[in-house]
Amino acid sequence: MTKKEIVKTISDACQLTQLQTKEIVQRTFDAIVETLVEEKRIELRNFGVFEVKKRAARKARNPRTGDKVYVPEKYVVTFKPGKEMEEKVRELERQAAERAAAAMAGGQAPTEGTPPPMENAS
Repeated sequence: MTKKEIVKTISDACQLTQLQTKEIVQRTFDAIVETLVEEKRIELRNFGVFEVKKRAARKARNPRTGDKVYVPEKYVVTFKPGKEMEEKVRELERQAAERAAAAMAGGQAPTEGTPPPMENAS
């Protein structure tokens, strides 16, 4: 989903113009970024926690050439989903597993996103 689609969905639901909604959405994103820069953490109840963490310097390998390279330390933004979001994603997993089981029982190929069945190599 894009920011434009988010704006459209919210403007339709709240009966605001898309221009007004775009301003609100953009200011919300700006506030999140500002808070992360200043405080290094923002907690949105029932959604999740964004946090700025320092990733240590390390030695890595260029996959194309195989040469060793030094990667300096840097700051990264991490996200830990809230309980409600985790539960909804787990529900998606359960539904996918149920569809795969139903497809297997019916002799059909599993739907996209589900791994193929393991064959018994006896």
